[in-house]
Amino acid sequence: MTSEISSATPSDRGVPPFNHQQLDTLMEAEGFDVLIVTSKHNVQYMLGGYRFFMFDYMDAIGLSRYLPIFIYCRGHPEASAYIANSHETFEHELGRFWVPNVQAKARSTTDAMQLCIEHLHHLGRPLQRIGIEAGFLPADAYLVLKDAMPRSEIVDAVFTLERLRAVKTAAELQLLKQASEGVIDAMLAVFSTVRPGQTKRDVVEALRREETVRGLLFEYCLITAGKSLNRAPSDQVLEEGDIMSLDSGGNYRGYIGDHCRMGILGEPDAELRELLEQIEEVQQTARKPLRDGVIGAEIFAAVEPLMQRFSGGNASFVAHGMGLISHEAPRLTTSSPWPYSAFDRDRSLPAGMTISIETTLQHPRRGFIKLEETVAITKAGYEAFGDRGRGWNRAALADPSFKASR
Repeated sequence: MTSEISSATPSDRGVPPFNHQQLDTLMEAEGFDVLIVTSKHNVQYMLGGYRFFMFDYMDAIGLSRYLPIFIYCRGHPEASAYIANSHETFEHELGRFWVPNVQAKARSTTDAMQLCIEHLHHLGRPLQRIGIEAGFLPADAYLVLKDAMPRSEIVDAVFTLERLRAVKTAAELQLLKQASEGVIDAMLAVFSTVRPGQTKRDVVEALRREETVRGLLFEYCLITAGKSLNRAPSDQVLEEGDIMSLDSGGNYRGYIGDHCRMGILGEPDAELRELLEQIEEVQQTARKPLRDGVIGAEIFAAVEPLMQRFSGGNASFVAHGMGLISHEAPRLTTSSPWPYSAFDRDRSLPAGMTISIETTLQHPRRGFIKLEETVAITKAGYEAFGDRGRGWNRAALADPSFKASR
């Protein structure tokens, strides 16, 4: 569903849907003559939102896999090419591609790369430095490229492509907002129907259905219940008085809404209310510095005094970029769950950058308590997407007179 919608509007032929002047500048800074783009998310970005519906879910076919390749030559967007699967001829017939040169002939990774090499030779210019996406290029295709281009230096260009996507357009922000709204609406719908006797797996399946009917591609749900800190879907049975956390990513036309909300099968006692209020205070405080040009470190400095107030558990805070993938630019910390350099921590963040803000408490007696949301930096300050359901969301069928036990 997601791919078919995203490719529904034909692109203007010959007109790049991205800022190619900015890309030229980024490439020049790294000395790249040409880029070979092979990740689904970056191919989608370079093609203006297009993803091939047939391999949106799974890449493997036969003895190989689907490998889309977008080729960009610095300073020459007219020389761009798209190496596609043979079944993408149907999309080509519908005018889906802006790219002047489309080769919809590939059936495996190696023949896709061979078609790419033929285009590189056709460019008729020296290619001293070729940028690839090292983490998204199969080994067999890489070896074909390396053997065919022995005089070229082949270097990872993932960072260059990420910087191109770092500031979101108004259209991208709208997609992130729709993804976020859909995830939150789905969570609130699920919380209202949860009842004792269901399993964590039942709840995740219900969330999958709710996200799907809202036009999202369900990606994952990390779920906790009761006092357990285990976040995997399982056959653990929910009991009256249990708390729950739902931390889910839902994909809308390639863009991810990533949020966490809390629920309870009963009524929260004073301690539970206080713990979630502490987390909410951190979340709201993290927003206060947000503005066009904010220095990344200001976000962490704002919440540091509050993090020291938590007691009786392991509390953590992180802010990271969101967009076509989770944990993309801006990169604000080296202590995130996914290790990377904090490139943007001491740099200004312009309007259009989008971050996920999350505060987590792992309490030995009360369980796992967390809030997470996606916030876009704007000229006026910020806009929080899906900004609802931030308190204890009650299960409709729980006994309202029951008090959560300690």
